[in-house]
Amino acid sequence: MSGTSLTVESTTELPAIASVSKVTAGSGQARASGIRRRLGGIPAPVLCVVSMVAVQLGVAASKPLFGVLGVAGATFLRISFAAVVLLAFTRPRLRGRSPRDLAMAGLLGVASAGMTLLFAAAVDRLPMGTAATIEFLGPLAVALVFARRAGHVLWAMLAAGGVVLLTLFGHGESGAHLDPVGLACAFGAAACYAGYILFTDKVGAAFRGFEGLAVSFTVGMVVLAPFGAAEAVHGLAGSSSPALLLLAIAGVALLFPVLPYALEMVALRRMSQRVFSVIVSLDPAVSALVGLLVLGQVLGLPQLFGIFCVVAASVGATLTARR
Repeated sequence: MSGTSLTVESTTELPAIASVSKVTAGSGQARASGIRRRLGGIPAPVLCVVSMVAVQLGVAASKPLFGVLGVAGATFLRISFAAVVLLAFTRPRLRGRSPRDLAMAGLLGVASAGMTLLFAAAVDRLPMGTAATIEFLGPLAVALVFARRAGHVLWAMLAAGGVVLLTLFGHGESGAHLDPVGLACAFGAAACYAGYILFTDKVGAAFRGFEGLAVSFTVGMVVLAPFGAAEAVHGLAGSSSPALLLLAIAGVALLFPVLPYALEMVALRRMSQRVFSVIVSLDPAVSALVGLLVLGQVLGLPQLFGIFCVVAASVGATLTARR
């Protein structure tokens, strides 16, 4: 991990190498600063909406790749590509970082890897809108826990009612009951999502720019390697056009997770968590819409009403919480 910084401390013995290193690192930081300035001119709510759409489009675009690379293999390649891009782009400096900051970045990487893998497995077995709604119970749970108001029990009950509608009365694409493995993966993704929210706030405050994301994605790549590396190699070896397959993975990785995670971190630095939470509460609805338009996944009335209940509970809990 410490090898990600190319800065050479000693310029006495290797002045030429040190000079090249500083220029390279400086150019990477200049590019990151330039992108942050460009994003600074875009309203924060717009960044949130673009992030949500990018996530769901990335998930929808990933689904055809699951049959070739497997869920774990495709997820591992996406996270690996994201880590390589961010490491090359930001060149994070780890020297001098406190153990706490590094631990937070590591925990964010574990949570991000678990959330991405489990959500991909859920989408492989469930309609996108259903999987995204169950996953969204993670941030909703965080909001309810920190609210600590008796009245929020009503919002929790509304969300629970929405989940009951989705899981007991909702049906998959074939008309059969929802896949229990897919449901388990969706609830696991929700738990990881809760951790992602808690750690993103700390990492965003401790690291400059997108350096924290680069470190966390690198940890996520290492965490996912035992689950997806062999599957990815097998899928690439069996493909008639591995270069084209890697290009497709690269494009999907830019949609999700590189672009949305970066946009969310920028947005959170410029807007209150209350406003951010209200906007991202629409994520399950965006997922259902993308699933319909891109994958042709038609949801029944119980599922649509279940999504509405969870979205309403999230918005209500956020607006009635103490600042």
